[in-house]
Amino acid sequence: MLLVVGVYIVAGNLAGGAAAGGVGLAKGAVPAAYQTLVQRWGNLCPAINPALLAAQLYQESGFNPGARSPAKAQGIAQFIPGTWATHGVDGDGDGDRDVWDPEDAIPSAASYDCELAKYVKDVPGDASANMLASYNAGAYAVIRYGGVPPYRETRNYVKTITTLAKSFAAPVARVDPSRQAAGAIAYAQSKLGTPYLWGGTGTAAQSGRFDCSGLTQASYDKVGIKLPRVANDQYNAGPHPARSELLPGDLVFFSHDPNDSRAIHHVGIYVGGGYMIDAPRTGAVIRFDPIDGGDYFGATRVTEDGAKALPTHV
Repeated sequence: MLLVVGVYIVAGNLAGGAAAGGVGLAKGAVPAAYQTLVQRWGNLCPAINPALLAAQLYQESGFNPGARSPAKAQGIAQFIPGTWATHGVDGDGDGDRDVWDPEDAIPSAASYDCELAKYVKDVPGDASANMLASYNAGAYAVIRYGGVPPYRETRNYVKTITTLAKSFAAPVARVDPSRQAAGAIAYAQSKLGTPYLWGGTGTAAQSGRFDCSGLTQASYDKVGIKLPRVANDQYNAGPHPARSELLPGDLVFFSHDPNDSRAIHHVGIYVGGGYMIDAPRTGAVIRFDPIDGGDYFGATRVTEDGAKALPTHV
């Protein structure tokens, strides 16, 4: 299984694991069925927090409790059998340890993270980063170098997972605007009037047509940001501004379930004044539409690092 680490701005101070109790979850970023578990167990020790734990589960399985990998990793937290045998816990107190039961697997993921943090607890620096680095490179390397070792793979791993974790944390300060937003909007505007195509990504074979997430993917690709293909994964490409804080270029999302980003069914690009550019449905064309409706879910301010951090397998 992978470990994750988050660093957030809390009350004006840079805080990692030490501010675990102060990190809240972004609206709907964690499916409602697991939100209480993640909030509770994400505060198990100072090296983790709820947003960090949420990012771990998303990275591992996309919150799928039935996930299996070719390496035989199992469940929502993707434990391999040997690791589960040693580190699995009976989180719900029902007398068994079931890797397929999120009420056992989520507490086990948190517990395992905290055990790893103990191995390097005396190493200077951020406890969460050291925990993550010890998983990737080994505790000995972290101890030897007095922190995250100077291995490109390990440092990239820490940065990647740190950035992913940020999309699960509720913002506590102003979210900086994207530098690429204007270019993404300009591309989407150039496609106004183009007929919708389910599964469309704008290829020549598709006569340049798009579906909703194909349009947003292509718009940000035009400015050098690679987004995932589907809308509910695009939601995790950066932090989440409130409705009152929207800026042009933000992605706006619509969901069948107001408490679950995995139920998102539509996405558009916000252009201001309560409107977006979107590819709405079969029989329609790319157009301006109002964003305020019963199924409005939330927004994402896309960042280049946020998009790069997204896993490709969920």
